[in-house]
Amino acid sequence: MSTPTLQTGHVGLNVTDLARSIAFYRQVFDFEILGEQTEGDRRFAFLGRDGTLLVTLWQQSSGTFATGLPGLHHLSFQVPDIEAVRRAETVLRDLGAELVYDGIVPHGEGASSGGVFFTDPDGIRLEIYAPAGAETASAPTQGAPTCGFF
Repeated sequence: MSTPTLQTGHVGLNVTDLARSIAFYRQVFDFEILGEQTEGDRRFAFLGRDGTLLVTLWQQSSGTFATGLPGLHHLSFQVPDIEAVRRAETVLRDLGAELVYDGIVPHGEGASSGGVFFTDPDGIRLEIYAPAGAETASAPTQGAPTCGFF
């Protein structure tokens, strides 16, 4: 009996202000709106690219992302190259997003993969990375992976 191959489908995130989050995720990730309900008690948006659902936003929370509780640690998106990470960093800086480290960093000491680590308007920790091209930057935390958000 063979085991079917699994892959991650979409990721659902609770947000406090749907309109603000839709704008942020569309600007940073160039997502298109695949479906949405922005009025009433049940507000949500389905975001993706080329018709593929990647992220759902649900306006069902208050406060900010709780990093000290079990659950999502961070959400990571891979892009083809370090130039795409640089373009994302420019967008993030233009939006005034909170960068966790100062720009692009490797995933760890001596790693060529790396990217930019930041938070969305609700404090959800996010990463945009490339598999190569970050080796010229220094790792912000010695002896631990950068994606640990230490």
